[in-house]
Amino acid sequence: MSVRVACRCLVSGRVQGVFYRASTRQRAIELGVTGHARNLADGRVEVLACGEPAAVQALCAWLWTGPPASQVASVDIEEVVERDPGTQPAEFRIA
Repeated sequence: MSVRVACRCLVSGRVQGVFYRASTRQRAIELGVTGHARNLADGRVEVLACGEPAAVQALCAWLWTGPPASQVASVDIEEVVERDPGTQPAEFRIA
């Protein structure tokens, strides 16, 4: 069984209403990362990225770029320690 990690990323800037979540989902699928992207009430986007360490790291780095209309001001990343490694999402969803 391969090692899997999970990171919670909070992305701020111009990231709502610019296809940020949809673009993140597309990039996550390309990388084989599961999780979700959802808008927060304070204007940020929360991204949960789960998968192989290199793929999760690549998605976290891509979050700084985002789609062309976005303007990312910051990406705060924290590793999520899971109590049960079998609970990681099976796909990447937009919430």
